[in-house]
Amino acid sequence: MIVRLKNDIGMVKEAKIGFSFTTFFFGAFVPALRGDWKYAGIMLVCAIITSGISTLVFPFVYNKLYIKELLMKGFLPASDTDRNILVEKGFIVSSKDVISDNI
Repeated sequence: MIVRLKNDIGMVKEAKIGFSFTTFFFGAFVPALRGDWKYAGIMLVCAIITSGISTLVFPFVYNKLYIKELLMKGFLPASDTDRNILVEKGFIVSSKDVISDNI
């Protein structure tokens, strides 16, 4: 399931909800390519400290962390459907919490 988020200048980012196969196969390169340097560094340091074991954990949590980070940076659901998905998955409390225009 993919959700689209946009910020106040109209930049739209798509994020998948659930397990991240790309993170499973490519590790810290995924957040680096998305420009998410914070989690790229965290994943790299954790992989070094745990001798790579953390690479089995991050695919289960990275997409959720990425969406939460975008929401904290001011991104909003791009449509009512995206808003409903975020409510259903527990990222926002109710549909009335976030008001955005359709693209």
